[in-house]
Amino acid sequence: MHELSLMEALRDQALAAARAEGARRIAVIRLRVGELAGVEVEALRFAFPVVMAGTIAAAAELAVELEPAECHCAVCDAPFPAPHGCCDCPRCGTISRRLLRGRDLRLLSLEVE
Repeated sequence: MHELSLMEALRDQALAAARAEGARRIAVIRLRVGELAGVEVEALRFAFPVVMAGTIAAAAELAVELEPAECHCAVCDAPFPAPHGCCDCPRCGTISRRLLRGRDLRLLSLEVE
């Protein structure tokens, strides 16, 4: 379960950012998870309280923003949704070689006290 190690890395990043701001408690941790990031969101949620236990984020809420996959069609010069990594343009059928978004796993923000 690599989500546990991802959550540990997230914890370290969040705690460092909170320390830099002089925070006493982290109330909310916001993440963006791309559809093609290869991460199980429910496994992240499961690991979250375990990894945050004993820290200033122990009672924090985990807010997850899901990012849909999107490609760019070179022929149409336009973006298009790429559900499940399907990268053929719905307008012209060309297979895209350029993924615009959908692979991120990113700490977006913290709400601290």
